[in-house]
Amino acid sequence: MSLIWNNKISVSCFGEESGGIAGITISGLPAGEYINSAEIERFLRRLSPKSMGSEKIAMPRIMSGISNDRTTGGPLCAVMKIAKSSEIDDAEPKNYRFGHADYTGAVCSRGYCDAEKNSRTAEIFAPPLCFAGAVCGQILERRGIYTGGHIARIHNNKDNPYDAVRLTRDGILSVRFKDFPVINDKNGWKMLEDISAADESGETLGGIVECASINVPSGVGSPVFEGLANSIAQLLFVIPDITGVEFGAGFSSAEMVGSQYADITYTTEQGYSMTSTNSHGGLINGISSGMPIIVKAAFRPPKKGTFPCCNVPKAVVYVESAVNTALLSAMLDYPNFC
Repeated sequence: MSLIWNNKISVSCFGEESGGIAGITISGLPAGEYINSAEIERFLRRLSPKSMGSEKIAMPRIMSGISNDRTTGGPLCAVMKIAKSSEIDDAEPKNYRFGHADYTGAVCSRGYCDAEKNSRTAEIFAPPLCFAGAVCGQILERRGIYTGGHIARIHNNKDNPYDAVRLTRDGILSVRFKDFPVINDKNGWKMLEDISAADESGETLGGIVECASINVPSGVGSPVFEGLANSIAQLLFVIPDITGVEFGAGFSSAEMVGSQYADITYTTEQGYSMTSTNSHGGLINGISSGMPIIVKAAFRPPKKGTFPCCNVPKAVVYVESAVNTALLSAMLDYPNFC
């Protein structure tokens, strides 16, 4: 089992549930970057929204890589306490739940790893990966690049979409620190009612997170294997319960004709090439176009009996973190970034 994502930035996870600690090492960060620890804590608190009654997330302890609030250029290592699931009597037979990671994890580890604990591997490492995303986000924002997400859908209830052409910094920040991150609060109330009804009936709910990055210059990324979309998707699929990813018009583009999908290009007064629509979602052939990068991630309902019964609200933070990490890694190759 590989726990390393290796790009211009390298991210390595470590730890196990039995030890009660999970950690992350981030290599390749530029030296001298100011990191605000209070903002990291504020970012991570969003993993336990009050509206969902979630348990508090333990804050990370930074072991190396930061001195006097500045990155040293060396590996940034942080550890976090993690909650343990209930102990399982090894004498009891294992009932693998198909559709979850019990069975597949047991087969992958050849029976040497506890099936239930192995099924929580992605969940265990999600908070440390969010720490990496919080750090990368601060570095990007000092260059004017902002990433933000919101709950686009829970079950049959939808939120207003981002404006894929004219999205601004204020539009992103207006949602970021809401306890229930939606653009239209009335839509959020309907979602919360649906979640409450599902909880009372013993059901669980899935949904969709929409995430956007603005002010990303054109030319970031690479075609073929090192495309920016490739990197974002690879990190997104680390998130627990994720089932699908799309950029821009995504799967709906299969229902369009070419003239509907085509984005008409024009030149601004400053000489920049822009498009009047954004079906391509800010990425063409793995390279940024200068338009907002728009990505959506779909999440399945968690297994029945899980608390909370819907993980989509905290998944907003997961998605933002994955996009931040992939984007900073790609930006390190951009001229004059550091």
